[in-house]
Amino acid sequence: MSKTFKSNSFLVLGRAGMDLYADPPGTKAEEAGRFTSALGGSAANIAAGILRLGGKASLVTAVSDDAVGRFVRRELEAYGVDVAHLVRVGGECRTSLAVVETRIEDCQSVIYRNGAADFALRPEDVEGIPFAAYGALIVTGTALAAEPSRAATFRAISLARAAAVPVIIDVDYRPYSWPDQATAATTCRQAAEASAMIIGNDVEFGVMAQGADGLGLARELASGRIATVYKMGEKGSVTFAAGESFETPVFPVTALKPTGAGDAFMAGLVTGLSASSDLAAAVRRGAAAAAIVVTRVGCAPASPTTDELDTFMRRHAA
Repeated sequence: MSKTFKSNSFLVLGRAGMDLYADPPGTKAEEAGRFTSALGGSAANIAAGILRLGGKASLVTAVSDDAVGRFVRRELEAYGVDVAHLVRVGGECRTSLAVVETRIEDCQSVIYRNGAADFALRPEDVEGIPFAAYGALIVTGTALAAEPSRAATFRAISLARAAAVPVIIDVDYRPYSWPDQATAATTCRQAAEASAMIIGNDVEFGVMAQGADGLGLARELASGRIATVYKMGEKGSVTFAAGESFETPVFPVTALKPTGAGDAFMAGLVTGLSASSDLAAAVRRGAAAAAIVVTRVGCAPASPTTDELDTFMRRHAA
């Protein structure tokens, strides 16, 4: 069966940051005597996950020109992520920092994004990118929440489409990043309608539907050329594409924490589609990657390798 993408190399646009995990696992942040550091941020996690699954990824983002920004760059390079399109910004911009717990019950994730460096990405920062060299552009929706990053993201979408490169958007709605929900709804809907595939959960499609039926919107958007994956947490997901739909259950695992699943899902999905046009199999592969990540500490560090994912899926074969 032919591949969906022309290559297994992806351009990922969005935020990267530092995660600090309360240690040992199970510790509340306010009671922690120590923390462990890791790469974080949805776009960075997706890029790292793609590398772990045998693909290639280049990250488009901005980081602060300081110790935290240098930490992020070093971690990306350690995973093998291409940082040629990583922009350093000065002034009062700061790379995102998240203080996170490895807990299921009442898991806290405290994110510091005042003057977020990734929001400083400018349209001119994406102009020289060779979009045609990539299999797809993956956009994480947080990049749309503020200027100039919003304009840079829409410019990247336009350039990718002009190069006949499909655009995939992970809605990635974080309400604290947006001025109001109405702006988020119209902006994310505009980006979604310019994409070939939309990944979102019930809350995110609900926001884009502006209070109407989110599942109905996912179905409506897929009535044209767009494929949509509507994630429902423990209930799995439903995918709409080419006039058809199918459901994908979650894999039963004992989770350590709830974070990182969406980023791992995207990495598993796109690397699956880079090898085959079987969308159902790729969605199932994404679900398996998500299941593995929630059983481990961290997000990027928890990403499975190809061998680990294949072994997991064989053990859970229907």
